[in-house]
Amino acid sequence: MSAPLALIAAGGTGGHMFPAQALAEMLLAQGWRVRLSTDDRGARYAGGFPEAVERQIVTSATTARGGAAGKAAAPFKIAAGVLSARAAFRRDRPAVVIGFGGYPTIPALSAAYSMGLPRMIHEQNGVMGRVNRLFASRVHRIACGTWPTDLPDGLSGIHTGNPVRASVLDQAATPYAAPLGEGPLHLLVIGGSQGARVLSDMVPAAVAALPGDLRARLRVSHQARAEDGGRVTQAYAQAGIAAEVQPFFTDVPDRLAQAQLVVSRSGASSLADITVIGRPAILIPFAAATGDHQTANAQALAEAGAAHVHPESVLDADSLTRDIRAILTDPAQATAMAQAALSLARPDAARRLYDLVKEIAR
Repeated sequence: MSAPLALIAAGGTGGHMFPAQALAEMLLAQGWRVRLSTDDRGARYAGGFPEAVERQIVTSATTARGGAAGKAAAPFKIAAGVLSARAAFRRDRPAVVIGFGGYPTIPALSAAYSMGLPRMIHEQNGVMGRVNRLFASRVHRIACGTWPTDLPDGLSGIHTGNPVRASVLDQAATPYAAPLGEGPLHLLVIGGSQGARVLSDMVPAAVAALPGDLRARLRVSHQARAEDGGRVTQAYAQAGIAAEVQPFFTDVPDRLAQAQLVVSRSGASSLADITVIGRPAILIPFAAATGDHQTANAQALAEAGAAHVHPESVLDADSLTRDIRAILTDPAQATAMAQAALSLARPDAARRLYDLVKEIAR
């Protein structure tokens, strides 16, 4: 008897792909076969998936972007994707289909619904995304990464937490090195899988305004968009700050473990990594996120004392300088924030999600 097949469908951002990868790792460890269904954009974030995971590139589209021609063509592309997914499911029937959000999940979940296959969704954020909201009443389970999650009326979810990759679990609860003495201070700046221009605009200026003795100790890792990398690198150099600027760090868990402070967007996957490893953070929610879900994501960390939150609408370099300096010159505060972050961690989220998969697959 062949191993059961789990079909994981995820959209084209790290926020969807990283928790999908974590579940894939767990499923493989439990003897399942795993197939990832995504689009060309999502495939860029699939490099960390285990080699044993089959990749399936699907046709999908959004009716929200792309101009009049793109919007008009979107329904036909989605329909083609659904037909292709149904044909694939008939050839090799999944025991369960799990959607992580994003438009590339539409074909897989639509096909699963039409064929009566066991299916569920995992919502990473405190406010449900468009695609997951569309399917919320058509699945057998709704797993929630952030709690509470704003769900459609009459529906209930199960708080699993956001699964983190094995590389994050390897660094889970790494002891925090408080900013003591005269040694180097590691600052990690991450803006989500796409980078964040506002962080590239504000953080170098904020760091440049720190006292000279603090600047001399800083070692900055800054994730910036490729088009911003040159000016960000120059800004740090002019301030005499040792900095590494890249569009994407493949070793974020290692850098998180080393960091005394993290400045970050509040995407669900980033917050899961920060809490599982346990680091103090300054969070800047993405103002244009659907339903302002990044503010909802940050709420629990702010309430626990694990993070300072700066709304993008009122963000300025002076307030960032103030908070960076306060945390990096107060070992007691920094340590308390790290411990508070760790108290919110759900390192077993992948296992909780796997238990739901097994439950509905039966």
